Amino acid sequence: MFTYPGEGRGKEPKATGARRVSFRTGVDGSGPADGDSKGDARTYPEGAPGGVCEALSPPFRPRKRQPMRVYVPLTLSGLAEAYKTGELGSGPLLAYAVTPALREWYLSDDIEELEYAALNRAALASLRMLAADAEAVRRRVVVAVDVPDRAAHADPDRGLDPAALGEVRVDGVVPLAKAAAVHVDAGDAEADVTAAAEALDAADGGDDDAQFVVDGAEDHELLWFATQEIPNLVGLGD
Repeated sequence: MFTYPGEGRGKEPKATGARRVSFRTGVDGSGPADGDSKGDARTYPEGAPGGVCEALSPPFRPRKRQPMRVYVPLTLSGLAEAYKTGELGSGPLLAYAVTPALREWYLSDDIEELEYAALNRAALASLRMLAADAEAVRRRVVVAVDVPDRAAHADPDRGLDPAALGEVRVDGVVPLAKAAAVHVDAGDAEADVTAAAEALDAADGGDDDAQFVVDGAEDHELLWFATQEIPNLVGLGD
């Protein structure tokens, strides 16, 4: 879970997706096909200056493909490495996004809720990274980044596999400069995150008690940080 900068770190959001996780607005600059005396393609009966009567209409601008917001799971040590190299990875990079399968699974058209779900999927993936790295600081890390729409691909063979919901692979180099924000656990989450990482194998095997421990990590909200704060997060600040 996470908070937004306008709500203050560590505070419970007013509602799921209280503020849109990502804002992507597209502008179709093309004018109407047919114009009249008041439209964008209006003509001047008396002729344009110079005695030439011509239709004045804006140039056609094809709709641009909007970038896709993806959520990249990391650890603090992984974030430190990304800060040093300037790259989140060179692909194919594991990330999470609002995929058709995620939409179908959650039965929602609310982009705020779906972005929130994708972020939580990335947080779980970060927990798995912690379980595989005993030396990593026990805090989940997720980097929100915008990539070209065609650079992110979901595996069609995995379909509605619950383990792969929202999972995408991002092609090419992903510069850290493209990051929009970083979401990281607070220090008081470390004990529960540690327990959750240790319980993952048993939870995957169907142990309900272990699953309860894993779910306990989600009671902690990931805090929102601007990308300018990354040096301090990874201990490389002034």
